[in-house]
Amino acid sequence: MNKVTSADGTTIAYETSGAGSPVILIGGAFNDHQTAAPLAAVLAPHFTAVSYDRRGRGSSGDTAPYAVRREVEDLAAIIAAVGAPVFVYGLSSGAALGFEAAAAGLAIGKLALFEPPYRVDANHRTAEDFIARLTELISSGRNGEAVAHFMTKAVGLPDGAVVHMRRTPVWPALEAMAPTVVYDSLILGDGSLPADRLAAVTVPALVIDSAGSPDWLRHASEAVASALANAQHRSLRGGFHDVPPKILGPVLESFFGDVPYGNSEYIDLVQ
Repeated sequence: MNKVTSADGTTIAYETSGAGSPVILIGGAFNDHQTAAPLAAVLAPHFTAVSYDRRGRGSSGDTAPYAVRREVEDLAAIIAAVGAPVFVYGLSSGAALGFEAAAAGLAIGKLALFEPPYRVDANHRTAEDFIARLTELISSGRNGEAVAHFMTKAVGLPDGAVVHMRRTPVWPALEAMAPTVVYDSLILGDGSLPADRLAAVTVPALVIDSAGSPDWLRHASEAVASALANAQHRSLRGGFHDVPPKILGPVLESFFGDVPYGNSEYIDLVQ
């Protein structure tokens, strides 16, 4: 792992693989640099894939108080280290962070966003007290309840699915990373679409959703693509809030590399 120092003194750890123009992979909730490893492996033959631990995760530090601009500064430090301009791919809340970085004027050549979870459907709004309740649970050391609160109220999983997750080996890791979901939530704020700010971002953008995701996520992706000044939208074959790297990777390669999709057996677009 390489390390850089962000503007507020926080150490941010990142990993690179491959060679070529750098593509920074920004994870979403409960993600660290290891989550991006399969996608990084697909991109590495064509780009320098850069995966990192967002502050508060893995080998990175965490300096209080938190602010979204601090995470933008973290990205600026990585960009300075790997060389600008960069391409950026953001997943979920990481997509919202990627947009915030572009809006702040960071040296981003192209921006790919996977299902930024804004709440554009009237029947799928975030509760007004969602972040306050999440913060309260974390502050009182009730990390397991915080994970359950996030999974049910933000992600939309049924209670039964969370009960099952509690019995799996991954649950302790989720509890350990629980404080950072407050950061993910603050990036999205009340969840409303920042249409005016999106319209001011002019870098070429690609907004992607999965055909296997619920309608509210797919509608959000469509709304983001429509609001951005210079964006295209693609739906890919995949599961819930996920597209396999063997399908996603070639699409990103084509977008970042300005090459046709070609006839790859792995590209599976939904028309």
